[in-house]
Amino acid sequence: MTNKNENISKKNKFSRRSFKKIAHTILIAFAIVSFWRGVWGLMDLYLYPQNPLVSFLISLILGIVILYFTKNIVNRLV
Repeated sequence: MTNKNENISKKNKFSRRSFKKIAHTILIAFAIVSFWRGVWGLMDLYLYPQNPLVSFLISLILGIVILYFTKNIVNRLV
C-alpha cells in the first residue's frame, strides 16, 4: 500500500512541476513578445515616422550591425 501512495505522490509532484514549467514558459514568452511589440511601436513612432522606407532601412542595417558584433563577441568568449 505504501508503494502505491509513493507512486501517486511522485506523479503529483511531477504534474505540479510540469505545470509550473509550462506556466513559466508561457509567461516568459508573453513578456518577450510584449517587449518587442513595445520596441517596434516606439520605432514606428520615433524613427523617421514620415518615411517608412528610410525607417525600415535604418532598422535593417542597425539589426545587422548588432548581430555582427554580438556574434564576434560570442565567438571570442567561446
